[in-house]
Amino acid sequence: MKIKHIVYALLIIGLGALVYYRISSNKEQAGAGGPGGGGKGPGGPGGGPAMRVSGVVATPREFANSLSVTGSIEANEQIQVRGQVSGLVRSINFQEGSNVRKGQVLVKIDDSELRAQLAQAQTRQTLAAENERRARLLLEKEAISREEYDVARAELKTAQAQIQLVRAQLAKTSITAPFAGKVGLRAVSAGSFLSPETVVTNLVSINPIKISFAVPEKYAAQVKLNTEITFTVAGTQEKYKAKVYAIEPSIEATTRTLQLRARADNSSGKLLPGSFANIQLPLTVINDALLIPTQAVVPVQNGKKVFITENGKAKEVMIETSTRTEKDLLVTSGLSAGDTVLTTGIMSLKAGSPVKVALAKQL
Repeated sequence: MKIKHIVYALLIIGLGALVYYRISSNKEQAGAGGPGGGGKGPGGPGGGPAMRVSGVVATPREFANSLSVTGSIEANEQIQVRGQVSGLVRSINFQEGSNVRKGQVLVKIDDSELRAQLAQAQTRQTLAAENERRARLLLEKEAISREEYDVARAELKTAQAQIQLVRAQLAKTSITAPFAGKVGLRAVSAGSFLSPETVVTNLVSINPIKISFAVPEKYAAQVKLNTEITFTVAGTQEKYKAKVYAIEPSIEATTRTLQLRARADNSSGKLLPGSFANIQLPLTVINDALLIPTQAVVPVQNGKKVFITENGKAKEVMIETSTRTEKDLLVTSGLSAGDTVLTTGIMSLKAGSPVKVALAKQL
């Protein structure tokens, strides 16, 4: 009987010890924030281990914004050489593809008929001049009336005007270069009949050359005269420089663009009119720009957001941006200088999550 009571007592004591052990163990886990305790789990904001992320410090720096556009290279001056009068071509005084000077005679048209007309007009002028001299002497002696003298003087003026007209026609039989440049291939030969509609050749001045291009209207306020641009052409990696010298005073309504023109040195002759040019146009220079990596930006319904760190925790910040470069984005509002912007793990972050940031060097 006594043995039975002893066994019951031992079982009750063992069961009590087990219950006490379990209660003590649960209290220790609750105090450490484990499951079943009063703390929050690792996924909850403010609890659990900190997430390791990378970030950059938003530091003000100079930002030279530039715009990439395409344009076309044009000659400084370019014309189709034509004659002003009709006639037979007597001589061609240039070599195809050669340089010519301003005023050089390129083509001579037959002028034999005009020279005969000039000789005839000069004879009439001589006779009219003699008649005017005699009439003036007679007028001084009051042998003729003033009206008769005026008729003689008018005949002299008419003869002189006729000579000027024929000489003007003679000058047009010599086709000259209006500016220095290079002539192209000729379309006429000696002995062919030339009319004012016939193109003799092309005359092009290619030093300097012009670059015509257009920019979207939203950049119209940022382009200035004398801005230096850089450009390249197909077939070479060489970079050329030009300077904007003219801006169209109005926006092109159909394309919503602003037309610009720049001028570049072409003493080497490598740049040919008609070529395409890939242009880098500098815009406004911002001295205290805040640039962040593009991978740090999260698009949302109302705009864009980034995560920054504040007291060791992630914080959402709405931002506004403007220009995008190859790697960075220009922030116009929402960030302050010195903010640490998170660049990795941003898709799994929540506001208030503890983070441990490894700072990356921003180039």
